[in-house]
Amino acid sequence: MPLDAVELPEPRLKKIPKPLQKLLSDDHYDRVSHSLGKAYRDVVRGFRGEFSNPPDLVAYPESPEDVDAILSFCADERVAAIPFGGGTSVVGGVEPRMREEYPGVVSIDLKRMDKVLEIDAVSRAARIQAGATGPVLEDQLRGDGFTLRHFPQSFEYSTLGGWIATRAGGHFATLYTHIDDLVESVSAITGTGDQWESRRLPGSGAGPSPDRMLLGSEGILGVITEAWVRVQPRPEFKLSCGVAFDAFLEGAAAVRALSQSGLNPANCRLLDALESETTGAGPPGKALLVLGFESPAVPVGAPMDEAIEIARSHGGVPGEIRGKGPADSEAEESAVDRWRGAFLAAPYLRDGFVACGVLSDTFETAITWDKFESFHETVMDEATKKVEEVSGQARVSCRFTHVYPDGPAPYFTVLAPAKRGGEVEQWDEIKAAASEAIIDCGGTITHHHAVGRDHRPWYDRQRPEPFADALRAAKAEVDPRGLLNPGVLIDPK
Repeated sequence: MPLDAVELPEPRLKKIPKPLQKLLSDDHYDRVSHSLGKAYRDVVRGFRGEFSNPPDLVAYPESPEDVDAILSFCADERVAAIPFGGGTSVVGGVEPRMREEYPGVVSIDLKRMDKVLEIDAVSRAARIQAGATGPVLEDQLRGDGFTLRHFPQSFEYSTLGGWIATRAGGHFATLYTHIDDLVESVSAITGTGDQWESRRLPGSGAGPSPDRMLLGSEGILGVITEAWVRVQPRPEFKLSCGVAFDAFLEGAAAVRALSQSGLNPANCRLLDALESETTGAGPPGKALLVLGFESPAVPVGAPMDEAIEIARSHGGVPGEIRGKGPADSEAEESAVDRWRGAFLAAPYLRDGFVACGVLSDTFETAITWDKFESFHETVMDEATKKVEEVSGQARVSCRFTHVYPDGPAPYFTVLAPAKRGGEVEQWDEIKAAASEAIIDCGGTITHHHAVGRDHRPWYDRQRPEPFADALRAAKAEVDPRGLLNPGVLIDPK
């Protein structure tokens, strides 16, 4: 549907203070583009031109002082304020579904706050504004020879503040798996206008961490404005290899051994045979382990050789080891190359799938190794049954996105025929069935996609209730009117 054909309700906030007029927009495009995230159900509704929950205004602050002024305006008008990040939420984290409960909603987009403000080359850290997207911050770090090396699949559009607020998973499959591992300190503006800024330290045992409280807070405690993050020299040594297995569980045993070996490969992603076939990565009918090592300082041939021997001892058949160099660019595309290309293209292909009538979505979790085999079997069975029930056909596959010494993070992909006009209802049924299976079998409702509004029913069952009470008390203190992203994580008192 053309943009000018999209109908929106009139903005309810008419009186904008003069100092804020350059920061607040009621432009049609701005309101449409801040109405939905990037979940399958969001893409479907976007194709239909259904934007039933638009914000009344979109704010574009240029400094922490602007953020403070915007939040003060929201408090005065008693309107909800939703930190937007890059808008890549796949769990309903940025959609103003509470629109009818408030006299107005303001979506806060920090894209004008996207600078690397300071680099401490001695400590290898950088102070970066929260609105910087992945490419923008990497371009600025590159000139000093550094990289954050955090590459979520949404890297192109998601922001540093969004990564911190949702505890985003990134490039490394082991060791530094989440943005948590890269955060040194965080600054935010609370709903009361107070500055929340932690002391910059390599580590501390001084009580509960203020940074850890903001990590994963999804905007309910404050708007993150900047952070000090750990950076590193750009890698000079890289090796990758695809290892084939006759069965997914054989590959899982190899991955468990690798995760407990202390080798800490940068890439250690296991694809089942269907996932490998779908992406065109590995040999037909085989599970594929995508294995990689990298370092800014030392060659990585020895750890790669040790990892391959571990994989061989579990039945793995390695392909060619590929490194970084001119010879690789001239060689035939490897299994790892094919997987990487499919991985990077996946978010863009999904939009095409919607247009073609294909239901395409994912759900992810984490589970300990002792429970993995039965967990995998149950979740695959329950998801497949539900997809077949609502779609007639099912194609459900699994891969590991991250692995730990005590367990993997399985990531499930669903492909099925979509029913025109009923795609959202199909998705709702499949999502509920998969989420029920995950929680009932002891997994987490999300490993790196955040909670948002879509995961709330199962997050409420996962978290300890005393913790929920403590979180409500913290929110009541820093956001007494309950205006910051209401409905995410908890219901404000």
